[in-house]
Amino acid sequence: MWPWWSPCRPGATISLGEGAARAAATRTADPATGHRTGRAAKLDTVAEKQAFPWGPGTATGVGSMPGENPMEAARIIAGELPDLPHLAELPNRGPGADITGRAAALLVDLPVELAGPRGWRIAERPGRDVRRARSLLSSDLDAMEEALDGYEGPLKIQLAGPWTLAATIEQPRSLNPALADPGLVADLTSSLAEGVATHVAEVAKRVPKATLIVQFDEPSLPAVLRGAVPTPSGLSRVRAVDEEVVRDRLHEVLAATRKYSVVHCCSQELPFGIIMGAGADAVSFDPSQLRRGDFDGFAEAAEAGAGLLVGALPTTGPQGLDTDRRRGRDESQRPTPSDTAGIVRDLWRKMDLPSAQCAPQVVITPACGLPGASPAQAREALRWCREAAAILPEMMEELS
Repeated sequence: MWPWWSPCRPGATISLGEGAARAAATRTADPATGHRTGRAAKLDTVAEKQAFPWGPGTATGVGSMPGENPMEAARIIAGELPDLPHLAELPNRGPGADITGRAAALLVDLPVELAGPRGWRIAERPGRDVRRARSLLSSDLDAMEEALDGYEGPLKIQLAGPWTLAATIEQPRSLNPALADPGLVADLTSSLAEGVATHVAEVAKRVPKATLIVQFDEPSLPAVLRGAVPTPSGLSRVRAVDEEVVRDRLHEVLAATRKYSVVHCCSQELPFGIIMGAGADAVSFDPSQLRRGDFDGFAEAAEAGAGLLVGALPTTGPQGLDTDRRRGRDESQRPTPSDTAGIVRDLWRKMDLPSAQCAPQVVITPACGLPGASPAQAREALRWCREAAAILPEMMEELS
């Protein structure tokens, strides 16, 4: 039985399929110079410009952590991710600490409230639900500030993006999601953009020497694009949103940060092109979710010099490491951090991308958040990612 986050056998690799092979085949080298043609040439200059706020061999977390103790989570993150810590999210504390509630607490002049077990909806006036969400966020910021006292380096914060927020907040006098009302989506996006700018300024005051990275979590983005967000009855779906509108709304919140920006989505059908077109500096994704049509988009993002936060450590699987030890499992048969780094290597190699650029461009992360883990398991998962990231530069140098 493998560690709880890793259902793969040792040495397992990603099968990239025909789509990957086709994508790689379309990127050819100039026979006279040996350099890649088209966008791939940009990779040659990315490292020279030091375009990434992190160094080679860096790891970080997605965002969410287990438990209800902000200080414990902040100390785990600071200890295991010294090169790129992040602001902890603790959704197990309940409403207000969830992905929607946290972002909704930042909205300006657009109050929300709990709508019972269904989640959040637009309200007429601010109430105790928003005050609770803001209080929870404040406690997380306090813990982060204490744990990172004197820290200098990149620091990641994360919150829901406009489309996931629109898909998960109800209209004020309807059970339909805000997504079904284009005008409300526009208002929500502008409100979020203003709130994010204030939030970024607050974090910058608390950790003044940090270089901020702002991640927008958009798990609902593929469903929004294909018209798969359900109405309250579950019998129909909100119609698909035009790609240009999706891109423009996403751009509005990304631009408001004035910081290095990341869009995270661990769903299938990841729209790399729309995310990059919206102005994101980086994409965070789970490579196991990539399907045939996704590999071209991944390769184009890599060739365009985007930062890539690769969720190479699966977060689902059998019960954890301690269970294996109690049962006397053979330690030599476990997957290792080298296997995790190998997932990135194999993805890079099979897409025929320049090996020298992988380590500067890639950050290794868990595939998704860790709210279902124990604190010990979360610590082990982050340590695992850090060790895998440390191995990656040498592993890619061997391919050069």
